[in-house]
Amino acid sequence: MNKNAYATIDLSARRSAQMGINMSKKQAWNPYLPSWEYIPDAEPYVFGDRVYVYGSHDFYNGYVFCMGDYVCWSAPVDDLGNWRYEGVIYERTDDPFNRAGKMCLYAPDVTVGPDGRYYLYYVLDKVSVVSVAVCDTPAGKYTFYGYVHYSDGTLLGERAGDEPQFDPGVLTEGDRTYLYTGFCGKGDKSRHGAMVTVLDRDMLTITEAPRIIVPGCEYSAGTAYEGHAFFEASSIRKKGSTYYFIYSSQVMHELCYAISKKPTGDFRYGGVLVSNCDLHINSYKPGEQPAAYGANNHGSMVEIQGQPYVFYHRHTNGTWYSRQGCAEKLTIRKDGSIEQAQLTSCGLNGGPLPGLGYFPAYLACNLFTDAPSTYVGGPEQPKVMQDGIDGDENQGYIGNMQDTATAGFKFFRGTEARKIRIWTRGYAKGIFEVRTEIGGSVLAALPVEYANVWEESAADIALPEEEYALFLTFRGQGNAMLKGFELR
Repeated sequence: MNKNAYATIDLSARRSAQMGINMSKKQAWNPYLPSWEYIPDAEPYVFGDRVYVYGSHDFYNGYVFCMGDYVCWSAPVDDLGNWRYEGVIYERTDDPFNRAGKMCLYAPDVTVGPDGRYYLYYVLDKVSVVSVAVCDTPAGKYTFYGYVHYSDGTLLGERAGDEPQFDPGVLTEGDRTYLYTGFCGKGDKSRHGAMVTVLDRDMLTITEAPRIIVPGCEYSAGTAYEGHAFFEASSIRKKGSTYYFIYSSQVMHELCYAISKKPTGDFRYGGVLVSNCDLHINSYKPGEQPAAYGANNHGSMVEIQGQPYVFYHRHTNGTWYSRQGCAEKLTIRKDGSIEQAQLTSCGLNGGPLPGLGYFPAYLACNLFTDAPSTYVGGPEQPKVMQDGIDGDENQGYIGNMQDTATAGFKFFRGTEARKIRIWTRGYAKGIFEVRTEIGGSVLAALPVEYANVWEESAADIALPEEEYALFLTFRGQGNAMLKGFELR
């Protein structure tokens, strides 16, 4: 398949969904949504034969977090590259506190109530209460339902002694709904940790007041959570008889988990699920060397046809405010512990990508230079970006590739390819070196020249028989842009 065919598939997803076209099975990869869509803070669920993703809504080139209304995407459980745009499911002005639209919709979560309806929990960015909306279907139009409150009508977050509410995660079992919230910044001793609040069958009325289940960084000294204390991004899942509380830790770039046999306490620290800069992974680099530009993280787990995955987000455009959803396979051990997932380009594919064909550069799971940085934002950092403004369905690419900038793609399988071809533009002169290991032998060198349009360069290459990664490093002058590469 040539690059134009791949671009057509990627760019037509929303249009086809709106026209009712049933597209054939598609290649799955990271990010799993089209490159022009920015849905972070993912809460994935399987309802029926589809997986649905609920999240907040960033804009390309946005200047704050969560500027958009809530939208939903879904995919068949047996075709995880074929995502369908479900449309806007809730507008920011639907909340009575936000009729003027001056507040943003922060990370939401969804649960199925005792009545079989779908309940959307969220917090606006400038108030400290939990709002709830409801819908009869997973991805229909949600309508405002009410605010979580005590039996006397006082809103959660407004009673004396309440800590501010933030990032709700919800789980319903029988007539009880467990609501997990919290935000704990460094230096703020008024915030103690992640909280759980129990709600009645009406999904709004509190039956058990908030209690702390995981400490924040100001209260984690001497505990197993020290260094990985709760920061934000509460999420809750249950597998068998085990509850997994998932959260973003004090370093922000990692999603951690805690385990308990009950939903309201006795959680013990489990470990790191994923880091969006790939810290702690030492299979292809030193464990404490970042291999992507991270920042805050938010996501959760879901099991799809027997395979568990972690959903999380990455940062694009060199900022904190244009985040995209990614997913990785998880391995859950017999004792309930979970191995940390490595960042990949194959994501929901279920295995390596084919070693033939065209691959857009925005699939890069690793971006770094010879000057490592854990957090996004430096002027020398390569970045995933796009032409146009938010809403323009233009395929992404990597920009700002200065000398030593490396883009990594993992993983591929297949040895049929004998050539590699890249497409670049920009005021840059030099070569792109191709390796299968960081610091390994150069397998191909592709020259690039100054160009204001996309130009191609090709070279012979010999690839290994086993599963492999590709790392493309720019050496030279100026600032290159990489649109994609082809193995053929």
